[in-house]
Formats: sequence, structure tokens, C-alpha cells
Amino acid sequence: PVFVLGVVSLLTDLSTEMIYPILPLFLANTLGASTAFIGLIEGIAESTASILKIFSGWLSDRLGKRKFLILGGYSLSSLMKPLLAFVTSSWQVLGLRFADRLGKGIRGAPRDALIADVTEAHERGKAFGYHRAMDTAGAVLGPGLTFLLIYFLNDNYRTIFLIAAIPALLSVAAIILFVREKKPEATASGQTKLVTADAVGAKRKMPASFIILLVIISVFTLGNSSDAFLLLRAQNVGIATKFIPLVWLFFNLLYTLVSIPAGKWSDKFGRRRIIIIGFLIYAISYAGFAFATKHWHVWALFGFYGIYYGMTDGVLRAYISDIVPQAVRATSFGIFNFVTGVLLLPANLLTGFIWKVYGPTAAFSLGAALALVATISFAAFSIRRTAS
Repeated sequence: PVFVLGVVSLLTDLSTEMIYPILPLFLANTLGASTAFIGLIEGIAESTASILKIFSGWLSDRLGKRKFLILGGYSLSSLMKPLLAFVTSSWQVLGLRFADRLGKGIRGAPRDALIADVTEAHERGKAFGYHRAMDTAGAVLGPGLTFLLIYFLNDNYRTIFLIAAIPALLSVAAIILFVREKKPEATASGQTKLVTADAVGAKRKMPASFIILLVIISVFTLGNSSDAFLLLRAQNVGIATKFIPLVWLFFNLLYTLVSIPAGKWSDKFGRRRIIIIGFLIYAISYAGFAFATKHWHVWALFGFYGIYYGMTDGVLRAYISDIVPQAVRATSFGIFNFVTGVLLLPANLLTGFIWKVYGPTAAFSLGAALALVATISFAAFSIRRTAS
């Protein structure tokens, strides 16, 4: 299942990342949306849809089933992509982005729980690292393909949106044909291990360490606005529109190359060190975006940003798997995704507002400062947890 889900993520992200680097440009240049409204679109799409991340995780734990939720989520997202080709207003984009993120909300927690279910603890970092690497391999191929299509199609964004639907639909076919989930083991009472947590009390039974981690991640997320702002910053510094997908490709290439080694390092040396280093790199990246003035600054900073993602995205999931019981594993991923998703709305609105009123330097400086606070907090928390 880990291998197949990796292929599914590769195809899905190939589709998504064909669209993502040009969507803010399409909104701003074709539909005339402001940076504040772009922030609103990203914030509402991510935050409102995030409520399903708790529900799908809880439902997956309650029923002991993963695949049908994974299939439903990927199917919904795949169906939304070609519809972008027919929008005439930014409000329509908001609706489609919302539906697309609903699909992500449905599939995310059950998928991560399935990966954790079928791997041993000492290989969990590698498994999540592999999945994130495959995910971002698609994110490398997507912008590269978009770069070529922009050239040959003369900036015809709508046709690119239609072409992007093809790999998304192939990912759904792969789930139907090849994904198999691990059957939960029966307990002495005849119930499965995956449903031992009471549905209503699942959140209360989460360990205190998980709740503290959520608080720290919440601080970090408030400064972690949509990557659409990074792409707009690249254009703001002077990167030509046709090269924006290549900048995004470079980011995802570093993300891909780092993900598997980072997962293996976390299995060998501990997840805490890898996460702390990743958070620090993020703070440096955002501080750099605040003061970037040259093209090479943007390229270097997107590289650093890719290293941050590679070091933390999969490792954080493995860290959560380590500190919560299996009976509420999908629920914990759902809560984690919900909290980080909901906070994207204020994060995006705040970044969009500060950018509009005070400029990009102030907006990215705030993100860097909050990342530093979160880094220090996580270091203190994780050291204390290890000591106890």
C-alpha cells in the first residue's frame, strides 16, 4: 500500500502542481483578483475544508476502514481540476478550490493512518519520507510540464487546467485497482483495535504531548501563509511569468531529494533534531524572502524552502504516529490537519493585509519571527518529553 499510495500521490501532485504555480497569476492577471482576495481564497479553501479532516479521521478509526475515504477524497479533487478551465470570476475559483480541498480533507488522515498501520515504528520515518518524496516528485514534474505548455500554448492557462486533469484521473484508477488496506486485528472482546476509542471521547483520550505539539504547530502555522504569496513575491522581485513554474519546480526538486534521507535520519537519530533544523531553515527562508531584491535571491530561497519541507513534512507525521496510540491514529492526523488548515485562514488574511498595507518585507518578517518562537518552543517541549 505504501508504494501504491506513493504513485497515487505522484500523479495527484503532478496534476495539482501543473495548476498551482500559475493559479495566483491567473487570478491576478486574468481575473483581476487582489492579493488580499487571493489570500482569502487560499484561506477559506484550506480552513473551511479542514473540518472534514477530523470527521474522516474519526470515521476511519470508528469503522476500521481507510480505502473508501481515500478513494472518495481523491475522486472529488480530481473532478474539480478541469472545471477551472471554464471559470469567469475569482469567486468561482474560490468554490472550486474549496471543493478540491474538501477532497484533500477527506483523504489525508485515513491515508496517513494507513501508511502508519502497515509499517513498523523503526521504519516509519522512511515510509513517510518515501510518500512525501513521491508526492513531490509529481510536484517537480508538474511545474516543468507547465513551463513547456506555457511556451507552446502561448500562456493559455485554461487549456493547461484541462490537461492537468489527466494524471488526477489516473490516480483515482490506481486506488481502485491496486490499494489494499491492512485488516485490523481482533481483540479478545471481538472488536477491532482500530475502534477501541470512543467516537465522542477520542479527542479527550489524546496524550497531553500531542495537545502541546498542536499548540506549538499552531504558532508556527500563523506565520506560514499560502505558498501563493511566495510565487507572487518571485514575480514582485522581477522573475518573469514564464519562469515562475521553474522556480516552483526547483523548490519541489529539493523537497523530493531531501524527504527520504530526512525520514531515514529521523529513524536513526531521532525525529526531534530533524524537525528543529527544518523549522530553523524555514525561519531563514522567510527572513530572506522579506529582504530579497535579486533573481538569484529568489532561486536560493526557494531551494532553502524546499529543504525545510523535505525535513519536516514526513517526519512530523512520523512523530505524531510515535506519540499517539493506534486506536486514534487517523483521528490524531485529522485533528492535526484540521488545526493547521483552519489557521491558514487567519494566516493568509494576515499576510495579505500586511502585504497590502506595509509591503512584503513586513509580511514575511512576521512569518520568520513566529517560526523562531515555534522552534524554541518545540525544542524545549521535545527535550523535556525525551527526558521524561
